[in-house]
Amino acid sequence: MAGTPRTLRAMNDRAALDLLLEHGQLSRTRIGKLTGLSKPTASQLLARLEAAGLVLAGGTTEGRPGPNAQLYEVNPAAGYAAGLDVTPERILAAVADITGRTIGSYELPTPNRRTGTPVVQQVTDALDGAVKAAGLVRADIHRLVIGTPGAFDPGTGRLRYASHLPGWHTPALLGELAAALPMPVEYENDVNLVAVAEQRLGAARGHDDFVLLWNEGGLGAALVLGGRLHRGWTGGAGEVGFLPVPGTPLVRQVTKANSGGYQELAGSQAVPRLARELGIDDIPSGPYAEVAAALVARAAHSEDPAHQQLLETYATRLATGLASLVSVLDPELVVLSGASLTAGGEPLRALVQSELAELAAARPHLVVGDVHEQPVLRGALESALAATRDEVFDTSR
Repeated sequence: MAGTPRTLRAMNDRAALDLLLEHGQLSRTRIGKLTGLSKPTASQLLARLEAAGLVLAGGTTEGRPGPNAQLYEVNPAAGYAAGLDVTPERILAAVADITGRTIGSYELPTPNRRTGTPVVQQVTDALDGAVKAAGLVRADIHRLVIGTPGAFDPGTGRLRYASHLPGWHTPALLGELAAALPMPVEYENDVNLVAVAEQRLGAARGHDDFVLLWNEGGLGAALVLGGRLHRGWTGGAGEVGFLPVPGTPLVRQVTKANSGGYQELAGSQAVPRLARELGIDDIPSGPYAEVAAALVARAAHSEDPAHQQLLETYATRLATGLASLVSVLDPELVVLSGASLTAGGEPLRALVQSELAELAAARPHLVVGDVHEQPVLRGALESALAATRDEVFDTSR
């Protein structure tokens, strides 16, 4: 019942645990000041959390007048969560303790998925590799979040908007994975997980309404409204690669491989094509996302007219699609993420901001994403950790 002593104790416990996660080691006195609790109540709280295995007594304060004070910290072993980042080429897996520290990771290449190992075994192999690297067993993991391109339709359970991910489209897949894994499993769109990472750890901290534009292997967006991800009726919110834009053909029969739309105008594959049109001939080889990032990075720091024109044209193309999103959603913030965008840094951001100001009535602030290292995997871990903490830190039970 709301307002009972047990409920109030649980609320205070959670507030203290969240402060320890945010600040690291804290003394009883400091926890009392941050929570507004009296010294006796703070002492009882810490004793209760220590007995429950949720906090540990660590070191002591030093270098201050008076006796040293005992410091407390969240017990890292109180719970563990895992995340997977799935692409057609590989599965990245990682395990984090409840403080958010990554303690084990593993990469499983999947170059022959069409004729190779079944998806369920690939998922369990990747997870087990990370669990082993963490020195744990599978049963230690409280929750797993799997990030994939596209989205699983909540009505049918089938993966949509990701035809390039072979083996993941069978209707029985989610049931097979649930049977093979002993922990709760959640599935999330990869770009949505990048937005989770940016909201928890990066450029979108403190923002409840923002759009994240992602441009790497594909062009996509994540929409956060009122502090929550907006996924849409079938999970397809943010599939902006199909967005009709001036200058490219309409994308028809979108379930088939074709060209057109915002993806053709401003996706990574458009950058080397634009460079050739501008007479830039020293174009590196490799996957087009890497090539695009290299060209954009070079253009952002070059005084050569052709490279400057490349950056300006690319910024106009990006702003063209963003104008539609901004006009409909009126977000507070737009985060530019993915290698093809972050490579341009502040020069590209400023150009897109200027172009967008002329194309849309709303005036969101544009920023470059801060989470550069495995952002999908980091978002999967953050999502899994949030649910794990809610479960483990609930002392009202």
